[in-house]
Amino acid sequence: MLLTTMLLRQHGLAVTAQRLAVLRAVSDRPHSTADDIDKAVRAGIGAISRQAVYDALSVLTDKGLLRRIQPARSPARYENRVGDNHHHLICRTCGRMVDVDCAVGVTPCLTAADDSGYEIDEAEVIYWGRCPECVVATSASSGNGKRTGSVRHKPGDTAVDPEQPGSRAQRHLRKAGREEKNQRV
Repeated sequence: MLLTTMLLRQHGLAVTAQRLAVLRAVSDRPHSTADDIDKAVRAGIGAISRQAVYDALSVLTDKGLLRRIQPARSPARYENRVGDNHHHLICRTCGRMVDVDCAVGVTPCLTAADDSGYEIDEAEVIYWGRCPECVVATSASSGNGKRTGSVRHKPGDTAVDPEQPGSRAQRHLRKAGREEKNQRV
């Protein structure tokens, strides 16, 4: 609590019960939505307006104490892992999100083929797929090729909209594969 108080003051913010509760909720449940954080804060400190939670999330994000992640067609998520270049994996089936460190050494994600004169300092990469539990659940189905549904994960995991079959990342990978194939011909 003392470190959190000092952190808020170092960033020029007043120390309030709302901000402390929001930071605690995000720390306890990384990748949570604002609604999830609102519920956790209410459970922790009682009466607080939804707007106060949203305001705290906004200020803490603006000051760099939290990071806002916006997966395609999904609600924004928040985490307190800031100041490094990491990415995320999201399960299409159950919505579980986990952190993935960027490539070690040279960071290819920060080296664009054409930077158009921009000075690139951050890349946001979201990998989509299925988590190990959902892969096992799918392969354990009755053998007719149908999916068995989502998997329940441990408390603290959060869900995103699993309807991501036509994501930009998928389309980009397909296009890049076609272009690479055409260059070889």
